[in-house]
Amino acid sequence: MRGKRFIAGLCTTALCCGVVSCTPLSDDESGLENTPSAIELEEADISALNDIANEKLTTDQLDDTYITFLSNWDLNPGDGQIMTPDLQMFKDKYNGSIKYIPTTWDNRYVDLTKLVLTGDPPDFFSAMDMDAFPKGAIKNMFEPIDPYIDLRSDLWYSAKPLCDAFMFDGGHYVAGIQSYPQYVCVYNKKTIEENGFEDPAELYWKNEWTWSKFSQMCKDFTDAKQGKYALDGWWYPQALNDTCGTPLISLEHGKLVNNMSAPQVKTVQELMYALQKDGVCYSRAENGDTIRGGEIIGTGVATGETLFYPVGLWAIEDSPENVAPFGDVEKGEIMFVPMPRLDDSDKYYVTARVDGYLLCKKAPNPQGFAAYMNCRMATLTDAKEISLKQLREKYKWNDDMIRMRDEVVRLVNDHPIYDFQDGINDEMKDVMEKNVRGITMSTYGNYAPWDKVLREQKDNIDTMINEANESIHSKRNAALNGTASQ
Repeated sequence: MRGKRFIAGLCTTALCCGVVSCTPLSDDESGLENTPSAIELEEADISALNDIANEKLTTDQLDDTYITFLSNWDLNPGDGQIMTPDLQMFKDKYNGSIKYIPTTWDNRYVDLTKLVLTGDPPDFFSAMDMDAFPKGAIKNMFEPIDPYIDLRSDLWYSAKPLCDAFMFDGGHYVAGIQSYPQYVCVYNKKTIEENGFEDPAELYWKNEWTWSKFSQMCKDFTDAKQGKYALDGWWYPQALNDTCGTPLISLEHGKLVNNMSAPQVKTVQELMYALQKDGVCYSRAENGDTIRGGEIIGTGVATGETLFYPVGLWAIEDSPENVAPFGDVEKGEIMFVPMPRLDDSDKYYVTARVDGYLLCKKAPNPQGFAAYMNCRMATLTDAKEISLKQLREKYKWNDDMIRMRDEVVRLVNDHPIYDFQDGINDEMKDVMEKNVRGITMSTYGNYAPWDKVLREQKDNIDTMINEANESIHSKRNAALNGTASQ
C-alpha cells in the first residue's frame, strides 16, 4: 500500500514520516528528551498513575533505561499531542524512555533485516499493521516474548487469549494488550444533514445501519461533475470486505487459510462491485494513483466532497488542528460508526488489529521492552478515565464520540476479524493489494467482478499459502528436533 499507515495506541501517539535510517540514532538525536513539546499530564493524573504502578508493577529497576523502536511513526508524542499514560508510567516507574529509529513505510523490513543481520537490532517493532506476523517469525526477525513477559500473571491473564492467536513454534511472538479497531467509518455530521440523510450513528443505535442504507447514501451523494464521491482513502476495500465477518486470509490453529471462496465473502464482494459500477469511489487511478489530498488523510470530508472515510481511530484521536480535514471537532462535526452490517446479518463486524508489539531478534534490552509493555497493560483499564479525559479536554471529543469509541472497541473484542494477508511474504502482499482487494473496487482502474478475481488469482494465492504453511511446519519440526537432541 502506497499510503502511509500511522498507527496509534490507546490515545494518539505522534504521527511522523521518518527519514530512512539503518543505524540507531545517537543519544543527542532521539529519545524522549528531544521530542517536540507534548502536552503534559496533570499532577493529579501523574499521582494516580504512580499509585497504579505501585500496585501492579514490580519494583525492579532497569539496568538500561531506554529502549529502541524502529518504525515510520514515533511512539513519543509530538507538538500538540498528549503524553500518554503508559509513557508517563514508564518514565516515572523505571526512568524509561523510548529512542525512536525512523524509517519509511516501504523500507521498514529492509531496515529491520539490515539491523538484525549486522548485530545492531532495535528492541521492538509494531505488530499493529498486521504485516509482521508470521513472516517475521519464519525469517528469524523476532523472538518469543515468553522469557520476559509472564502471560499467566494477574497483569496479563486477560490478554493471554489474544496473545495465543500469535503463536509460532510454541512461543508467543506478539505482546498484545487488546484487539483494536483497524477501521471505522468516519463522516461529517454537517454533510450528512445538508444532504438530508439520517445520521449513521443514530441508525447504528437503532440497529438499522445496514449495507442497503449505506449503499443508497453513497449513490445519492455521488456527483462526479461536482467532484463529490462517497468513498475515499486507502482502506475501504478491506474495511468493507470484513463486514461479512470473514477475512480473506485467516490463521487457524497455526495454519493459514484462504477464505476467498467463502460464500459470505462472495456476497460482500458483489456488493462492493455494485458500488464501484455506480462510480461512488474517488478514483485513485485517474488522480495520480493517490487519494484526494495526497498524503493528507481525510481531505474532502470537511468540505462536503467526501461522504464516508474508512480509516483507523488514530486519524481523529488527535488535536483539533490535526483532524481539521475531517471537520471542526469542537463544533461536533466529526463522527464515526462501524462499517455497516449485511442486511441479513445480526452482527456488526469490525476489522481488528492487535494493539501490541514484537520483540526483535537479539534485542539489546528485552527487560526494558517487557517493562514498557507491562506499563501499557497496567494503564489499559486502570488509567482509562485519564485517557478519556484527555480525549474530552485536549482533543475536544464529545460524549457521542466517546460512547461510539467504547462501542467499536467492544465489537472488535467480541468478534475480532484478523486478516493475515499482508503478514505472509512480500509477494503475497503485493498480489493481494493489486490483484485481489484492489480489483473489485477498482483502486487500480481495472475493476472486475469477484468471480473473475477468483478464477485468475485463487490458485496463485493457494500456492503461496501452501508454501508458507510448509515453511511454518518445517520450522516447527526443526525446533522440536533441536529441542529433542539437546
